[in-house]
Amino acid sequence: MSEDSHTSGEATSSAEPVNTREVFISYASQDAPVAKILVEALERHGIPCWIAPRDVVPGSLYADEIVGAINAAKIVVLVLSEHSVASPHVGKEIERASSKRRRIIALHTDSVPLTRAFEYFLSESQWIEVGRGEIEPATAQLVEAVRRQLDPCAVDESHARAAVQTSGTTGTRWQAAGAIAVLSLALGYLAFDKLWMAKRTGEIPLSAVAPATLPAESMIPENSVAVLPFVDMSEKKDQEFFSDGLSEELIDLLTNIPGLQVPARTSSFYFKGKSEDVPTIARRLLVSHILEGSVRRSGKRLRVTAQLIRADNGYHLWSATYDREFKDIFAVQDEIAGAVVKALKVSLLEPQEPRLAPTRSGEAYTLYVKARALGLRGNAADAKTAAEYLQKALEIDPNYAPAWARLAQTRTFQFELQTIPLNLARDQARQAARRALELDPNLGAAHLSMARVHYFFEWDWAAADAEIQRARQLDPGDADALRWAGIIARTLGRVDEAVDLFHKAIDRDPLDGANYAMLGDANLGIGRNSDAEFAYRKALELSPPRGFGAVAALGETLVIIGQPEAAIAQFDRDKDEEARTWGKALAYFALRRKPDADAAIADLETRFGGSDAYDVAEVHAYRGETSAAFDWLDRAYEQRDRNVTTVNSDPLMATLRRDSRLKALLQKLKLPE
Repeated sequence: MSEDSHTSGEATSSAEPVNTREVFISYASQDAPVAKILVEALERHGIPCWIAPRDVVPGSLYADEIVGAINAAKIVVLVLSEHSVASPHVGKEIERASSKRRRIIALHTDSVPLTRAFEYFLSESQWIEVGRGEIEPATAQLVEAVRRQLDPCAVDESHARAAVQTSGTTGTRWQAAGAIAVLSLALGYLAFDKLWMAKRTGEIPLSAVAPATLPAESMIPENSVAVLPFVDMSEKKDQEFFSDGLSEELIDLLTNIPGLQVPARTSSFYFKGKSEDVPTIARRLLVSHILEGSVRRSGKRLRVTAQLIRADNGYHLWSATYDREFKDIFAVQDEIAGAVVKALKVSLLEPQEPRLAPTRSGEAYTLYVKARALGLRGNAADAKTAAEYLQKALEIDPNYAPAWARLAQTRTFQFELQTIPLNLARDQARQAARRALELDPNLGAAHLSMARVHYFFEWDWAAADAEIQRARQLDPGDADALRWAGIIARTLGRVDEAVDLFHKAIDRDPLDGANYAMLGDANLGIGRNSDAEFAYRKALELSPPRGFGAVAALGETLVIIGQPEAAIAQFDRDKDEEARTWGKALAYFALRRKPDADAAIADLETRFGGSDAYDVAEVHAYRGETSAAFDWLDRAYEQRDRNVTTVNSDPLMATLRRDSRLKALLQKLKLPE
């Protein structure tokens, strides 16, 4: 890659001459973490790689080094992503490799369609799909594919020997014949190397190696539409919260149309204020259509314009302008959603019942959308203001069910942030969720809010699970419900189910960093460390600066995989002082800097143990100080620490697994052993 394309890479330089590097790694700078994982995996299996900037000789011409490395390599491994597709430098590398008839194996890390140029140069190549955020199984497939290309006979003979040895141990002629058949099939299979396929273990196949010429339109459903944030065209530009709220309501309405694929709010709003054009946004969101518009509000009058655009050719399928009274906002939303369904020719399985307006008060609705916008910012001050707005809205209209559900969610969030005490948060959240359910038993958000009450305050896992399942029945496309279903499944030890649910949440909301952060937690808990690292880095890319806790979680991952120095640098990036102290206590211990580690854990205990005892327990457990760990776990239980419920899947707690005290704690928590 050219110098401006690679901004990061391996830190160490190799003295090997270029012509000994059998694999050239092509990647865009944004994909450096993935490229690093691939190089480590290939070189761990004895396959030398050339990667920039690690292997560029100091003082040489960057471009010359790259051309020479491609010429010398036998295989080019491409990290195929939206970043590499957009990179002219990657394009030049692939063009060079193709002209030299080098084998190209692409690791496809996202679902972005290929440009025609990439389709042309990869037309005779192979690719491996990364399966919705999991890098580890795909990396294993890559290693096997490279080994087959470099020495197919050796790889196949080793497989054959293993098969014959297996048959010999059983002593049956049938199994020996099966081994011979396996050998014959494998040798025949090599004649069709472009069709080499594999399956990852688990519920979701990776599509292993597939032709890279798959047409882009086959990857994007025809009945798919993204709702972009409507633009505030009001004279004072003071109605942005309202225009955003209108967009969110339209997303919710369209999501509930069977047969229509609609990205969730976080993904659609990811492009707010950015300069990407419609075709680019559609590719990122994997949709065929874009719905956009504007809002102009003046007093009690409202003008809403909307247009539905075909993304591949820019053709306007439908557009309309609505001049209404503000009180008619819900009718306008319904009309726009109905027009989109009609324009896309979506066949409804059954007639849609007219929607009852959740409130007749424009003032209450305005306060609600303001509160929702503030709540999404994820900080304590905005959460406090959001709660105040919701309480005012409910004073105006006590029967506003979505506002009650939102208030319950806000109170729970304030408890998570430790800005209101447990008893107050529990009582107000429970009361609000119950009221929402009384007013509208079919409101998915109300069931989700009640699930959170059961989860955080009551540790009633069965009740939380039942509520979240009901929420999913009522609103199958709700990414929040999917993510919470995954959280509950992981808490109850159903880890494979949790991973699958987080994948589904990513499918529904592919640009929401929270989904990747949760996927990282699940993978780390079952030892899929590369997958966890990949997911955390994706969360940080999508949701800087903290990525829903992914800064510290990535540092923890680096400690676990034996890179404590890199972990310290990672923890230093965290703006949360407690997270930095906790992380350094782990990393210093891993580096055997005991005085520094002791000072860090003492600081953690003194300043943060009164509210976050679980963090202290984790460090003691990692240090092998079992009794101290259980003492702090007991404090975490009494504090109702929100993290204590993860104790059975926490890799830092591995030293406690066989201790009878852990079994007793799990019984108190009503969790499976």
